[in-house]
Amino acid sequence: MATPPQHDAQSIHQAIDRVASAIATRHAGTERLLILGIANGGIEFARRLAARLKQAGLKPGTGTLDTSFHRDDIGANPIPKEHAPTLIPHDVNGATVILADDVLHSGRTLKAALDELFDHGRPTAVELAILVDRGGRLLPFAATYCGLTLAAGPTEKVRVRLDPADPKKDTLVTEPAKKAKPAPARP
Repeated sequence: MATPPQHDAQSIHQAIDRVASAIATRHAGTERLLILGIANGGIEFARRLAARLKQAGLKPGTGTLDTSFHRDDIGANPIPKEHAPTLIPHDVNGATVILADDVLHSGRTLKAALDELFDHGRPTAVELAILVDRGGRLLPFAATYCGLTLAAGPTEKVRVRLDPADPKKDTLVTEPAKKAKPAPARP
């Protein structure tokens, strides 16, 4: 088996800069722009994108989307202890929304995020910013903006850690996945 791909903080920061630059180019004239981090992995990514967009002269609203109650695997993946609730800074109706997440895999988290978003209104457009696309899609979703692309197998887990206090400690590692617990049987 090959050594798992690993990316240092510098390559992660370059990927975030590429995504932010592409968003800034496309949305230079967009007035009602929202960047929503998908909890939990997308929250810090969204925060960093928003900071770079503000440096580029844009004024995005920034918030979070909690997908817990829209997941189709909530039985196997209960709500995490570090739960981050949905916080949207302004009305989504008529806004351009960019969903931000650290890793795109099957597409199930994104489907849950869209369900949560549309519970709050009807945006004009929804785009997807992903730090890492690891492949393995089960649902027909593609990122509008993507920082890095990895070819991770079905027995591998891609772990991203964006350290809010010290970005020099950011890491991206591919490692063997732990076996998932089977979902409880339905009566």
